Amino acid sequence: MLGVAVAAGYFLGSHLAGTQGGPSAFLELRRSTPAAKLQQVLDLIDRQYVDTIQEGKLVDEVLQNMLQDLDPHSYYISAADLRAAEEPLEGSFMGIGVEFSLQHDTIVVIATIEGGPSEALGIRPGDRLISADSIALTGPEVTNDLVMKTLRGPAGTKVDVGVVRGGGAPFHVTITRGPIPINSIAATLIDTDGTGYIKLTRFARTTLDEFRKATATLADQGMKRLVLDLRGNGGGYLNAAIGICDELLPKGSEIVYTEGRASPRQDYKADGNGSLTGMPLALLIDEGSASASEIVAGAVQDNDRGTIIGRRSFGKGLVQEQINLRDNSAIRLTTARYYTPSGRSIQRPYGKGIDYEDDLQERYLHGELLNIDSIHLDSSEAYRTKNGRVVYGGGGIMPDIFVPTDTAEGSAYLTRLFFSGALNRYAFDMADRHRKQFADYGSAERFAARYTVPRAALNGLVKEAAAAGVADDPQGLQRSATMITLRLKAGIARNIWGDNGYYRVLLDSDRFYRQAREALGHPLLTGP
Repeated sequence: MLGVAVAAGYFLGSHLAGTQGGPSAFLELRRSTPAAKLQQVLDLIDRQYVDTIQEGKLVDEVLQNMLQDLDPHSYYISAADLRAAEEPLEGSFMGIGVEFSLQHDTIVVIATIEGGPSEALGIRPGDRLISADSIALTGPEVTNDLVMKTLRGPAGTKVDVGVVRGGGAPFHVTITRGPIPINSIAATLIDTDGTGYIKLTRFARTTLDEFRKATATLADQGMKRLVLDLRGNGGGYLNAAIGICDELLPKGSEIVYTEGRASPRQDYKADGNGSLTGMPLALLIDEGSASASEIVAGAVQDNDRGTIIGRRSFGKGLVQEQINLRDNSAIRLTTARYYTPSGRSIQRPYGKGIDYEDDLQERYLHGELLNIDSIHLDSSEAYRTKNGRVVYGGGGIMPDIFVPTDTAEGSAYLTRLFFSGALNRYAFDMADRHRKQFADYGSAERFAARYTVPRAALNGLVKEAAAAGVADDPQGLQRSATMITLRLKAGIARNIWGDNGYYRVLLDSDRFYRQAREALGHPLLTGP
């Protein structure tokens, strides 16, 4: 874009008589500094380009392209996008405090946030939110974006919400908006033998406090060993990862160090104040585990502190610093690389000739997700852990125990059920129709152990999915029946008990979790 702009400026200056800037102006432009050159080009476009242009938008595109040419993780964030990008890492936003789902063109409350404004006013799971002030929240035109715009707002402001409960007459409640946490931990569970499980989804400002609270709860329940699930966790704040490692590693253990051309080496070591330094530990990772997740996994692996289970992680070892600009936009600029305690850089290759974005597809095509022997390990990137085990850098964290992708029950029909939303909608409908019956189980644990999805429910799902455009596929259904039934049961549990219920149903059939328990010396006694 910049090259085209320079060429356009030269053409205009050289060939248009009577206009500002001729050949001499172009020569001056060539001799100027890069920053001045860019400004001169923008001025030329503003004065002489054939059509009206939005200069702000043009500058945003130039900045984005320029930063993306540096590396895959340096980028520009417009002022409009910055707030939305920061919310998950800041750990909270302002709103009414409900988890909702858009079902059949209606906003349905899945759960209320503990301590939030809606919980205090008695809003319940299953309630329909039909309006916010004068804006209707029903009908095909309702979107998640509309719901966010109407129910979120500054702290202390009020919104009049129309509610329908149990098919009764509508009523209204006035809810005062307040701070709503965005939790980093999706599930905190414990098995009867004392195996604790924590599902960590991001590394945010509140992550360490959440983690300490979760582990304290598990300790009170008799936790004897911990499985920390970092699958799909794309990272976040470096300090949050350091804090988690402080909880897990003995005093003085190296966690990570960072270093860059203009950033002197900085070492991070465990402070010894953690409550879990002697707890038997397993970490679950996969190709979606990146950045801060890899810091934690690398520190645990290099210090021989626990067992890493799963598949090779994403491979992001670049440190970004956010620099806020005057117009409330920002850039996130790579300023250093981080290295695991053994000295590994886990950043996978990028640059000319490398399709960085299609790495996951390449892993699949090369068979890496199915067979550990298909993973290329660079012998020039060999390092040793604290106890002398060989580990490899140059592209993610390799697990100690490999778990291949399960293709045995996969089918195109299962994929269509997932991505069409038919499976989630049917799980919601079942939970909504029989909410009291399911709640009578008393807990997600009892539900997971005792409830069996009837064949009639599976047939009902097939029928409703067909009505929604997912064509019948008897062979696909037969191949994937066990997985579909499990996901349907987990979806019901999520609608009754939240994410804890969802993960409770899935765990006993989770091959990663089973391998973790075996590594910790406590394999499951039941389940497939």
